[in-house]
Amino acid sequence: MYGFRIVDKLQKIDEDIQRTELKYHNKRVLVSKEFTFDASHHLHCYEGKCKNLHGHTYKVVFGISGYVDERGLLMDFGDIKEIWKNEIEIHLDHRYLNETLPPMNTTAENIVVWIYEKMKEELAKEENKGRYIGARVEFVRLFETPTSYAEARREWMEE
Repeated sequence: MYGFRIVDKLQKIDEDIQRTELKYHNKRVLVSKEFTFDASHHLHCYEGKCKNLHGHTYKVVFGISGYVDERGLLMDFGDIKEIWKNEIEIHLDHRYLNETLPPMNTTAENIVVWIYEKMKEELAKEENKGRYIGARVEFVRLFETPTSYAEARREWMEE
């Protein structure tokens, strides 16, 4: 019923489909990308196991919204990865967070706000270059364990 088939003719831009047909709509959409990193930290002013040096495999989930460009893309997932790798992950992965982040208690709640602010700052730089016009960080979710996360949302950050 749904067997394998070879496409008869691969569409070619400017022949089978015109560039003006690529953009489908003008609605705000959200793209999301996940990353992981490993890091150590300890908590200040905390009585419990987490006052001692320990580590986590964190998972970060970004939700970025905006409008599609003339191709129908908001933002290439590879571009999100590039921002993550070059501007954010370098401060987090295989690092002692108490040392590499600004002075703070390295709770998931504080770290997620720092990540949110870094991504927001990088999107603003890209917009100044004429890329991703109107793109904004809607949320960042930071999982400290597979079942526990902290989240920063745009509407809360602007309160």
